[in-house]
Amino acid sequence: MVNYSKDAITGEKYEIPDIIDDKAGINAFLAQNTGKKVVVVQGLGFVGAVMSIVCANALTAEYAVIGIDLPTPNSFWKIKSINAGKFPVIASDPQIEQFYNNSRRKNNFYATCDPYCFSKADVVIVDINLDVDKRSNFYKDLESFDVTLEGFKKAIHSIGINCKQDVLVLVETTVPPGTCENIVKPVLDKCFAERNLPAEAYYLGHSYERVMPGPDYIDSIQNFYRVYSGINERSADATEHFLKTIISTSNYPLTRLGNTNATEMSKVLENSYRAMNIAFMVEWSRFAEEAGVNIYEVVDAIRMRPTHKNIMYPGIGVGGYCLTKDPLMASWAKQNLFGSKQSLGQSETGVRINDKMPLYAFQFLQQSFGDELKQKNILLLGVSYRSNVGDTRYSPVEYLYNYIEKEAANISLHDPYVSFWDEKQIAVQQDLNEYFPGKWDIVIISTGHVEYKNNPSFIKQLMDIDRTFIFDTVGLFSKDEIQALSEKHIVRVLGRGDLK
Repeated sequence: MVNYSKDAITGEKYEIPDIIDDKAGINAFLAQNTGKKVVVVQGLGFVGAVMSIVCANALTAEYAVIGIDLPTPNSFWKIKSINAGKFPVIASDPQIEQFYNNSRRKNNFYATCDPYCFSKADVVIVDINLDVDKRSNFYKDLESFDVTLEGFKKAIHSIGINCKQDVLVLVETTVPPGTCENIVKPVLDKCFAERNLPAEAYYLGHSYERVMPGPDYIDSIQNFYRVYSGINERSADATEHFLKTIISTSNYPLTRLGNTNATEMSKVLENSYRAMNIAFMVEWSRFAEEAGVNIYEVVDAIRMRPTHKNIMYPGIGVGGYCLTKDPLMASWAKQNLFGSKQSLGQSETGVRINDKMPLYAFQFLQQSFGDELKQKNILLLGVSYRSNVGDTRYSPVEYLYNYIEKEAANISLHDPYVSFWDEKQIAVQQDLNEYFPGKWDIVIISTGHVEYKNNPSFIKQLMDIDRTFIFDTVGLFSKDEIQALSEKHIVRVLGRGDLK
């Protein structure tokens, strides 16, 4: 049986070979980059792919960069795409294309699925997924969860059985606190012992990514503050030396913490705080609707106070790869790696609240239509979890889609950054002119893309369609836009009770 990988951007199919042997390709690439240190980035997802081109455009060094991913249907197309001249990540940051094209010009970026590349690496950056298994679905609350480490351990083992001595293994993946010390180091130590290599003949560092997909994608790596540590002092020193070659540390100084437990905790605490902040606003947005208050102007007024500038707006829900799982990852580590009998209860509750935000958006819709959503023509504008990116992982729009689909409505999708919604296996229209003008019973603004926000031509397109119900779940419309649209349409904004 032949396996295929389908390009998520173009739809092109690639045959996955039965035997993965790319030694000739790797050696030919390195022969063209003689004298350069080799950086291997493990994982070519939304972090690893962009991290690869940042390393290929390092500030104070010249690296030969190899990106490696698994030969699976979900990943193999990325390898083929990179080597064929098509970068697999679409976002609104023009620097992505510039960095990728520059790496093509320098011929210092290559993609493969052969772990042989680890044997050539001076630095290995770990950027693979580490998932939390939530035992829940969109019909009920989170019941329990677990962190599955088997895939992560296999990835580290693949490095350990192939890498050379004195390699720097830099973990960027968000992991439960205690992972480098209790999981990564023992795996590498065992691999080195079995290969009769000196104990700890490697460097192990941790420096979590703070990647923000969108218009500042590249800058969130190259021009942003970094926290780092090492499993020992020499590893911390090696990590610092490498980071200084790719990050503008003169403007964004590095912060060294005492051990890898500290940096691992820093990442999950950072995201847990943000997730709790979002959960906090859920009940206040409902209160505002009941009290006839515009919660957005309330938040704007509060933000005038310097100590409260980070108070959140309401919204459709939390998505993406970090905020949906990091608080649970921390709670799991507390109990499973450090032996505590107590969980991080508040953090777990915040996740439960956030997971239910799409349900509240759906219930808001039901208040206007009751049981009459069946066969309604509904247009969802935006399926990615965040504005101006094509990332649909754990998108809250998926849950809203599921609720509406269950009511047997007719759903159409538009997103300027997504052509195929992988999680739903559905094609997505990227040209809004294909849908406007048209007859829609409901138009839902579900992601705050720049193509929708502060865009007079978009408002005109909405004005040109027949009278409809417009539901803004992300607070995208300005006061003037709402007033203009309300002359023809029914407009409702999540968290704005003053529009009833």
